[in-house]
Amino acid sequence: MNKKTTLTHFNEHGEAHMVDVSGKPISQRSAVAEGTIVMNADTLLMVRQGGHKKGDVLAIARVAAIMAAKKTAEIVPLCHPLMLTKITVDFEVIETETSIRCRALAATLERTGVEMEALFAVQTALLTIYDMCKAVDRGMEITGVRLLHKSGGQSGEWNREDT
Repeated sequence: MNKKTTLTHFNEHGEAHMVDVSGKPISQRSAVAEGTIVMNADTLLMVRQGGHKKGDVLAIARVAAIMAAKKTAEIVPLCHPLMLTKITVDFEVIETETSIRCRALAATLERTGVEMEALFAVQTALLTIYDMCKAVDRGMEITGVRLLHKSGGQSGEWNREDT
């Protein structure tokens, strides 16, 4: 695999710029990211039982994540706007760690990757859970947000080795 030794979002004068991808071929691309939110056991129970007065926490977090993935380029300054062909958001309750893991998959048929969309979806889902539960648990911690997999493009496939 090719390792870049320079940052691509700066020009020869050190100024920020959006990378020109017009010469790249369109290819099928995907990315998977994950992150976790740790909370008190009582908070986790409330989320699992659906007893939150604001509604189903995970359903709302899923919709927020999907919406965020579609708007990544509006928030992350040098990201290219992409036409997503797929975005999935899944949650896993981990009782032993009193946490919820979020995993997002983003896919597209484009000239540039969808890593940022997957990562942004995970962050937004976890922030939404925090927002909905902060009244009962301000000590929640968002942790371990990371890319697990990407495929497509010139660099091909990449997988995190420690998963």
